[in-house]
Amino acid sequence: DARDERNLVRYADMAMYEAKHSGRNTYAFFSQHLDAQVHEEQRLQQRLQQALENGDLELHYQPLLDVASNRIIGVEALTRWTDAELGPVAPARFIASAEANGLILPLGDWVIRDACKQLAQWARVGLKLDVSINISAMQFRQHDLVERLRAALETTGAPPECLEIEVTETVAMADVALTREQLRGLKALGIRVALDDFGTGYSSLAYLKSLPIDKLKIDRSFIADIGQDPESEMILRSIVHLGHSLGLSLVAEGVESAAQQAFLRDIGCDIYQGWLHSRAMPPQALADCLHARPI
Repeated sequence: DARDERNLVRYADMAMYEAKHSGRNTYAFFSQHLDAQVHEEQRLQQRLQQALENGDLELHYQPLLDVASNRIIGVEALTRWTDAELGPVAPARFIASAEANGLILPLGDWVIRDACKQLAQWARVGLKLDVSINISAMQFRQHDLVERLRAALETTGAPPECLEIEVTETVAMADVALTREQLRGLKALGIRVALDDFGTGYSSLAYLKSLPIDKLKIDRSFIADIGQDPESEMILRSIVHLGHSLGLSLVAEGVESAAQQAFLRDIGCDIYQGWLHSRAMPPQALADCLHARPI
């Protein structure tokens, strides 16, 4: 595989990490395909670093709609990237890469600043629109997360009551004491909190009751099974009932059909988002959409 010790050790290292990624307690052989994957990942990370430095990333906004009235009541900010060399890069790809090499922290800071800037701009023209942003596990563990959000709100003039932070159930339950501390800090700023991907983790109901959250976002895997899996439908009914009994709003992600929306309406789900209404769109396209269908 190599003609010198430096490359031989490097290739062995690649094979070792491939075995780890495959679940450990196994083995993997080095291959040129593996080498090409590593070079591709390195190139992606370099281009992402440059995109952050050059301001080449964009935030698009996907509407959140009231299930009963189909009225837009908020948006979720989602990062989009089209690179001059790589072309459009899927969020799942570059976000996973950013999480692996630590770029998720500067990326997360940029999302907070840009979303707050857009929120402030909408507020200045009289558009009261809630904006939610996702917080990664690494961001959530930062001891100064609350201060970073406070600074972004003060610098941009964004109304904190219109900002919502989304943290996944898995991250929230990894360290409940830290989660409680961080969420209390966010609530003290006037920011609302949503527990994302609900139903995929292992929430203790006792912890769930004690955490200062406002919404549960039901994982899209349950929504996809509507009309196909009675057990998933039963779980959805239970989640909605549980959330309402705790005084929380329920949001369904990944709604793609009228039948799914009708089922959600029947079980009393509050809010939905998904391609049934629209994909995430740039701010101007969203403004046009709101002009056509006032909130």
